[in-house]
Formats: sequence, structure tokens, C-alpha cells
Amino acid sequence: PPLARVIYSRPQKKGRQIFGELVPFGQVWRTGANEATELTLYIPMTIENTKLEAGSYTLYTIPGIENWTVIINSDTNVWGAYSYKQEKDVVRIIVPAKDTVAPVEALSMVFRPDSNGFTLMIGWDNTYIEVPFKNF
Repeated sequence: PPLARVIYSRPQKKGRQIFGELVPFGQVWRTGANEATELTLYIPMTIENTKLEAGSYTLYTIPGIENWTVIINSDTNVWGAYSYKQEKDVVRIIVPAKDTVAPVEALSMVFRPDSNGFTLMIGWDNTYIEVPFKNF
């Protein structure tokens, strides 16, 4: 059975400079287009020693040049990041921004199974990040 699912809109690069231009550095981003990205965990997981109960969350990010802040927030069914409320954050972690081997045309997310959970990989343009989830 799946451990999690992610629902997100997939904006396209279309020759544009994405990070630092279309998606500004240092600002909360919905991590997609249209509605904010929704993460559903089917079993409890941990992210950097914080327990996340099974259920649905909104996944925001704050892109940076060298690192990104990944935010798991308890608000759901939100449009964009306009109604983002920091007090609803369940966990925030900092992960390194990594260079892709080749440009990624459409924002893409994939789960990579690990021995003790999974890693959510998020990539677009020339950048990707890895968000580790561990079994509780």
C-alpha cells in the first residue's frame, strides 16, 4: 500500500528563468501552480524528529540559492500561498538545493522509497530538493 500521495499543479518552464525570477527567492511558494500542493500521509511519519500524524497537509517551500525551507502546514484546500499562516506550520526543515543533470520542463515530484520511509524529490528547471520522511 502507498505510504503517501502528493497532489500538485505542474507549471511549465517555457524558456523562462524559474528560481530567483518567476519564483522569487526568500518567499513562501505554493510549490506548484494554482492550488497549494497537498501532501497526504497514509501512516504516521517523522521528518527531522517531528511526528506527522496520518492525514493531509499543505506543502510550501521557500526557495533559496543554496538551501530551501520546506514547510509542512496543517491548513488544507488553500489557493496559492496568499492565505499562508506560519502559526499553522507543523514542521519546517532546511534542505540543500541541488543541480539537476538536465533541465526539468514541468515541475515534477516523485517518491523514492528508502529503507526506513521515503524521500519526496521535487524538481523544476535546473534545481531539485530531497525531503526525507522516516517511518515512525
